[in-house]
Amino acid sequence: MSTADLHPMATGHIPSYVTQADGSDFLLTFMFIFTVVVIILIGVGYFTLHSIPEKIAHESNHPQFQLVGILALLALFTHNGLFWVAAVLVAGFQFPDVAAPLRAIADAIRSLGKQDPPEPAPTQSAEPAAQQEQ
Repeated sequence: MSTADLHPMATGHIPSYVTQADGSDFLLTFMFIFTVVVIILIGVGYFTLHSIPEKIAHESNHPQFQLVGILALLALFTHNGLFWVAAVLVAGFQFPDVAAPLRAIADAIRSLGKQDPPEPAPTQSAEPAAQQEQ
């Protein structure tokens, strides 16, 4: 286009984000790629966040590791933050094993019940009579 064909009110500068005559749109392409990258990063962050309780339980060799994993999966699939908080609390604290002392007491009582009762000692009066007869 020559300068004579341009309208006097038209600007000489057209920004680069305006769609070109050939149909290429730089801004649309950039925003599409940017949106896809952001969605992938948010997904990775979301899955990483939900795996934190399992990582904590695995590092501490937690006895309730499977429970922590189930709670984390429930939180992931139901989008319920209460399950995730419960998973973090269970993974973070070792609950005392109250059943072990009770099992030890029960085993001790059971082992006492298996012992044979002591045999009665012979009476003193029966032995001297047997010795006198001989």
